[in-house]
Amino acid sequence: MTTEPQEKPTVRVSRAVPRGLATTGPILLSYGFRPFFLGGGSWAVVAMVLWIAALMFGWPIGGDYGAAHWHAHEMLFGFTPAILAGFLLTAVPNWTGRLPVSGPPLMVLVAIWAAGRLAMLSPALIGATTAAAVDALFLPSLLLICAREVVAGRKWSDLKVVGGLAALSFANILFHYAVIGEVHSGVANRLAVSAYVMLITIIGGRIIPSFTRNWLNKLGYKKFPVPHNRFDVIAIIVGLVALCAWVMCPEHPATAVLATIAGLLHAIRLTRWRGWTTWPEKLLVILHLAYAFVAFGLFGIALGALGMIDELSVLHLLSVGAIASMMIAVMSRVTRGHTGRVLTASPMTSVSYAAILLAAVLRPLANVLPEFYNPLIAAAGLFWILAFMLFCWECGPMLLRVRRDAPGQSA
Repeated sequence: MTTEPQEKPTVRVSRAVPRGLATTGPILLSYGFRPFFLGGGSWAVVAMVLWIAALMFGWPIGGDYGAAHWHAHEMLFGFTPAILAGFLLTAVPNWTGRLPVSGPPLMVLVAIWAAGRLAMLSPALIGATTAAAVDALFLPSLLLICAREVVAGRKWSDLKVVGGLAALSFANILFHYAVIGEVHSGVANRLAVSAYVMLITIIGGRIIPSFTRNWLNKLGYKKFPVPHNRFDVIAIIVGLVALCAWVMCPEHPATAVLATIAGLLHAIRLTRWRGWTTWPEKLLVILHLAYAFVAFGLFGIALGALGMIDELSVLHLLSVGAIASMMIAVMSRVTRGHTGRVLTASPMTSVSYAAILLAAVLRPLANVLPEFYNPLIAAAGLFWILAFMLFCWECGPMLLRVRRDAPGQSA
């Protein structure tokens, strides 16, 4: 076992940035994915356990904020931004050729995120407005870091990611405003989910065909995913328009039309990546299945606009199916790749994938089949907990140890 690669802080590199550049302090703070994947994965378990306890035993989670609002907030603006931060703080340096955030600056960012979680557990202790202000610090802080790196690295095409963070920052503030002002938070929920979905269509459209091509090439295949071209741009733009319509006019017939077209385009886009050829490697299969929920979710938006399913079903179809599934897929892959492990799914990893996919199917069904609401909610919550517990159990030790010497491995 070797120590993490080291570089002088002033060095600028043009190729992939070495992993873990902090020369002092705990290994956990050597790279962004380490604390945020571990913290986000753990919070996904704890927050769901608390939510189930609130439903079953009436625990006053979130205090005056309300347990239901607390649950929605911690799923959209608590657990999920942590995973997004872990990914972006690892990916952006590779995109820009600049050194990653590590050591004390990373510790400060983690502390801001953790302070938000504590503040939101019982907002009444410091006042709902103060708690909201503490929580609202994290996403703009992450936005400023990513914007600085993108601008300094002159990677203007990656400003799309900064735009997604800006939308999430605004959605979080809007959510707090709606809850504290006792108005409906539907716009904030839809905006946040839409921002995550757009990031998946942009970043997923970059990494899924690339990882698939590399794997197929290694096995000697001759047919590869279709390279990014005008069709992908059209699919992303139409998806953006459909999601904007959903945010503002979720029950309008035009939203149904736009979402149907967008769903078809993204379903076709997915088939162009030849996901069926990756079945032997579950580390790749889950990426394709998670992206499939983008198309399913868009079709769900269309059905919701026509009054055929309720908004909660649509939200969970996207938030659990597309967002959480994609995040657990990326977390496990990045953890393995950036800690020097072999890029293949273990049986435990495969079970975690199956669990999150089951949660993604069962949770929307709870609203569609009200006569089975309680057992479906319970099953979905338990599968969610299982998925993230298995990730923490297997990948937690990897995140806490130095990188192995495994030449040729990359995330």
